[in-house]
Amino acid sequence: MYKSVIIGVSGGRAHGHADAYKHIKRGMIAAVSARQCDKLEDFADKYDVDKRYTDYREMLEKEKPDLVQVSTPPDSRLEILLAAEEAGVPAMIIEKPLAIHGEDYLAIREFAAGKPRIKVAINHQLQFHPRRQHLQRLVLDGAIGNLRFIEASSGMNLAYQGTHSLQAIGAFNPASPTTVFGQVAGANGLQPNIKEHYAPDQSLAALEYDNGLQATLRCGENAPRVPRGGAIHQHKRIAVYGESGYVHWTMWGWESFINDVYESGEHEYPAEDVLGQAAMCEAMFDWLEDDNAVHPLNLEGALVDFNVILALYASALNHRVIELPYEPEEQLVPKLRDALQNDADE
Repeated sequence: MYKSVIIGVSGGRAHGHADAYKHIKRGMIAAVSARQCDKLEDFADKYDVDKRYTDYREMLEKEKPDLVQVSTPPDSRLEILLAAEEAGVPAMIIEKPLAIHGEDYLAIREFAAGKPRIKVAINHQLQFHPRRQHLQRLVLDGAIGNLRFIEASSGMNLAYQGTHSLQAIGAFNPASPTTVFGQVAGANGLQPNIKEHYAPDQSLAALEYDNGLQATLRCGENAPRVPRGGAIHQHKRIAVYGESGYVHWTMWGWESFINDVYESGEHEYPAEDVLGQAAMCEAMFDWLEDDNAVHPLNLEGALVDFNVILALYASALNHRVIELPYEPEEQLVPKLRDALQNDADE
């Protein structure tokens, strides 16, 4: 039985991590850590976790977990990665987004380049939703023929859900991105008081991949609404078009056109989500047992996705197509914020 611990329990995603253990066969929550004692106690009581820490370093040292699940803000990602590597933790799942700025992206990239012992995945549990898994297998098995076009969108901004959408494109089209041309608008999400999901309000990008596929990405208020979707975070979707058909997944439903047969249906996102979260953890346990069973949400892939977002910012700022991989210029996001605010003032 693998020992798991959770760092950061104030947000809903931490509860998603814990709920998933009702469906996980090979792991258990051994301890939790948070700086705010009241939230720590409430969370631990809810999930019947006896070991509770306000210092996550102490928890790592004493509990010696097999898997650390991180639900803290992005500005603490690298600090926790370094501490876990030093403590000899074998595996970690980090909440998305991996980074916010070019500078923290470069620091995490340097960490990955050092060949750390720890195995790291990013929390894109949508990859493992049962319905998404079914549609992904259909596409990868050639059910809609050679791919021609993908369009993905999210109701929230690039920091909230952009990497979810990019990872979805990669799940259906496992190829390398080669160029991005993008535009952004709105600086409300770039105000100094915003710490976790710091990004322009809206974005639109055209992507090219090394297998010739074209894709579009829309995030924010300009993204299409999903039927049955209520709150703004419920509007994630992806449509994949091939030579002989298509599939379309949303948070609340799906449709496909394969062999001249159209099918559609609905699913309950919360039920899919807890199963996806559980399967994501089981895949990490597979990787712990077999170095060749690399987690599909691994750190290297996440760095590629975030590099696309940084290139999208550079494209919007400099009004040109950006070739990938992109080496971020200094103070990229502050420059973009200033440009958006100047546009709003004119």
